[in-house]
This record gives sequence, C-alpha cells and structure tokens, in this order.
Amino acid sequence: MKMRVTAEVAARSPKPSRVGSTPTTRANKKRNNMKNKEINLRGKLMELKSSVPLGKSGDYIIEEFTVTEDEASFFNMRQMVKGQGRNITVGTYKRLYRGKSNWGTVVMSDTPAEKRDHIHFIQKAEGNVLINGLGLGWVIEALFEKQEVRHVTVIEISKDVIKLTGNYLKDKYDNKLTIINEDALEYKLKKNEKYDFVWHDIWDDICADNWETMTQLHKKYAKRCKFQDSWVRDRVKYLRKIDY
Repeated sequence: MKMRVTAEVAARSPKPSRVGSTPTTRANKKRNNMKNKEINLRGKLMELKSSVPLGKSGDYIIEEFTVTEDEASFFNMRQMVKGQGRNITVGTYKRLYRGKSNWGTVVMSDTPAEKRDHIHFIQKAEGNVLINGLGLGWVIEALFEKQEVRHVTVIEISKDVIKLTGNYLKDKYDNKLTIINEDALEYKLKKNEKYDFVWHDIWDDICADNWETMTQLHKKYAKRCKFQDSWVRDRVKYLRKIDY
C-alpha cells in the first residue's frame, strides 16, 4: 500500500547530500588549488632567466658564464663539506660582478641555488613591494610575473648597478617600478611611507657579520609593512649562533 508523505514528515527527513558540497570538501579543494598554484608558480620562476643585457659600468659587469659538469660536481662537494647545500647545476647563467671577471665578487646570479633563496618571498608578495638592493634585477622580474604585485620600489646604493640593470627594468615596467639611488641603511622613510611586503638583499656573501645590518633593517621596517624578510636570514642567524 502506497503512503503519501506529508509536508511535515518530509521536512523531518534527511536530505540526500551532494558529493563535494560539504564545507570540509570545499576547504580541501581550495587548499589543493592554492597548493597547485604555488607549485606552478615555483616551477615558472625556476625557469625564468634574467633578461637584462650584458654590459659594464664602472667596477660592475654583467656577463654570462657556463657551469660544466666537473665544475658543478666540485662546487657541490665543497657545499656539502661546508654544510650549506646551495648546489649549482650544469648550464649557462648571468651574473653581476664587481671587479675583474673571475677575480672580483659575484653580487648576484640567476643560478637555481640563488633563485631558491628568493622564491619563498616572491610567492608571498603582493600589492606594494619594497626591495633593498637591486643586484641583477631577477627578483623584480620574478615579482612582476605575479598579477598580485602592483608596484615595486627599489633602493640601490650604486649608480653603476642602476645604469646596468635599473634603467633597463625601468624601461620595461615603466611606472610600476620606482628606483631610488640611496644607501638602504641610511634611507629616511617618509612619514606615511608603508609597504605590503619588504625584501632586504644588500649583502654579497653569506656570513654571520650580516646579522647586525639585517637586524637594523628589520627594526626600521617593523611598523612599515605587513611582512618582511632578508636574503638567507635563517642561515645567517645560524652562523651567528655557532660563532659565539
């Protein structure tokens, strides 16, 4: 015998659930989408090469260099002995040099090891970004791969570095990029000058001595941004700890 279901009974009856419609499933899907987006961006950035032209200005040189299999093996073994793990891979790259080639100081390169030092910040960054230290300019090019980054301001002490990389990038990004020729440590912030994200990279080498100026910069921008970090800060902190 068939029975007619009243509205009251129907209201009390559990409704069939639709697959994928629960809050937990939607949250997991959102997390997975964000994770995939981060992975895709990381892969894209690791493939991104510096586009600045080769050149020389004053004591600074932008040049290409090739890492052979033997050179990579020797370098990576030394890194393992030092406990640093900043390995290099075979390939052709660009670097900003100060001094005579092969006798001076590498200021920055677009090797995979160096890219990895910056990627965690680039993945986070959005809105109005400040970079202390121009270098090869790879970080600026990487930041503008993201639609979430509206504007980048760079503070760079060297006129020669600005001539080599800054002018090229300024032409490329126009009013989305501002370059200030000053010492990042001495730069006087304006009264209402604030940023969403700040990245400090004014050092050539990884050493414990960098900690003092890192701390100075972090204090300076503590109330001027939502998030800040410095190049290999955790490594420098560790080196400082074992030095004492």
